[in-house]
Amino acid sequence: MRNRLLQLYPFVALLVGMILTQILASVHVFLSNRELYDSMVAIKDAGYLPVPNSQVMGQLHKKGPAFFGGLFFTLSIGTGISFLTIAMTWVWDRLFHRKALILYLFLFLWVVFLAALNYGGFKLFVTLYFLLIPPFVFIISAKTMSYKDRQNRPSNEVIHMIPVILLAILLVWQIDSRMFTDFRDIYLFSNPVGFRINKFYYKYTLYPAEVFKSLNQKIIKTAIFESKTISSNRSPENILLEYDYIPVKRSVDADLKIVSIGNDFIFKNRDRSVLQISAKRFFTDPHKAIRDFEQKGDSWALFRQIILFSLLTGFPLSVYVIAHGAIAILFGFFLRQRTSSLIASGLCFSLCLVLIFSFQVTRGQNVSDKNLADSLNSDRWQNRVAALKYLDRTGMEIKQFQAYPELLKSPYIAERYWLARTLANSRDPATYRDILFFLNDTHPNVITMALYALGKRGNKQAIDKIMQVIETSDDWYQQWYAYRALRALGWRQTKLN
Repeated sequence: MRNRLLQLYPFVALLVGMILTQILASVHVFLSNRELYDSMVAIKDAGYLPVPNSQVMGQLHKKGPAFFGGLFFTLSIGTGISFLTIAMTWVWDRLFHRKALILYLFLFLWVVFLAALNYGGFKLFVTLYFLLIPPFVFIISAKTMSYKDRQNRPSNEVIHMIPVILLAILLVWQIDSRMFTDFRDIYLFSNPVGFRINKFYYKYTLYPAEVFKSLNQKIIKTAIFESKTISSNRSPENILLEYDYIPVKRSVDADLKIVSIGNDFIFKNRDRSVLQISAKRFFTDPHKAIRDFEQKGDSWALFRQIILFSLLTGFPLSVYVIAHGAIAILFGFFLRQRTSSLIASGLCFSLCLVLIFSFQVTRGQNVSDKNLADSLNSDRWQNRVAALKYLDRTGMEIKQFQAYPELLKSPYIAERYWLARTLANSRDPATYRDILFFLNDTHPNVITMALYALGKRGNKQAIDKIMQVIETSDDWYQQWYAYRALRALGWRQTKLN
């Protein structure tokens, strides 16, 4: 069994990399959750509305959300680092025959990359991801490659690479602006298993997202304003509230701390000086001052790009490698390792082909003004959803179409989701009741689109309904949409007591 695992070096090295990432990420998210909890408590104690609310805040101290939130990093940055390390080890071993100079070059690039990640402020766990995971993955990969060479077994590597390359080309063929939403609508909204995966994703991804969001991406931030010498007709606290910076007590490690020195303001993020401007400039154009602070203070941009790249490449590749390894191990009990590995490649390649082509066939038809009405009346829900997406993009009035009453009764989650979103463009007063109806939908994603529609329509009578969602919902994602809807309606934070 040990020899069989050694021969499956991508599978074993990937698992080790993912396990290490999960351990680090769970601690990382847990500590981030604690910081978020402290910030929300400070906002609540200051008399303002916290998001997430008290129900979700109670989860921020628990290990479950930290562990499941950590899975996001494991399936993104963990797989990305592992595959990059495996690839570099292969290049060093196969193409450069383990020359020391090439290894030193890789180490130099590694150090430079670590420095770039920490530019603008040291990030402990980001450093640990790139400091601890690559050595373990490298050692396993290098050891298993040399093991295969010592056994003098014929190399199957090119044979196993060809299916991956072909699948990557076919996947690129699928990529467009609708691919991810179409995938969700077809595979996650249409069956019980997909429903659970979708619910899990939206329940736990907001926890790790708080780790690397820019201040501009966060809906609520904490702020402290310290000034004894500068006066103005405008209250600095009220200015900050317009940008969702909530004034809190000095005991909090604030997202924004403004300190006056003479006639200047120093903007700090977590006690790190980011921007210095004159008080006059701040009061003349606070929007520019705050946006400049957020832009210059964002030290997570590179990490977010790595996360996105890892999700697009490392995650699907990890699914393939894990499936391939599991199948090869299973068949390895009955067949030779080479044969079982070839069977695993064939099965994984065939299954991926079926998924890719079935996805392309299942996606809704191309919709234009000419076939819009027919698409809305189609017997295929995929075509109706494609028509609703077209209405959303073009901003057309959904109520004018004859199919509208039947669409309201749809049993399909994707159809209700896109119908609720389309209602954001409606100007017919009668459709307001339909949006409120969707606020009571059984699926949380449909509720978020109803909240989005209420915010975009600009009807301020919806504020009380939206506020009720924030105060009573135990779904952080819904609260996030509700808060954005409130802000779109012109509401802003004021003291609740």
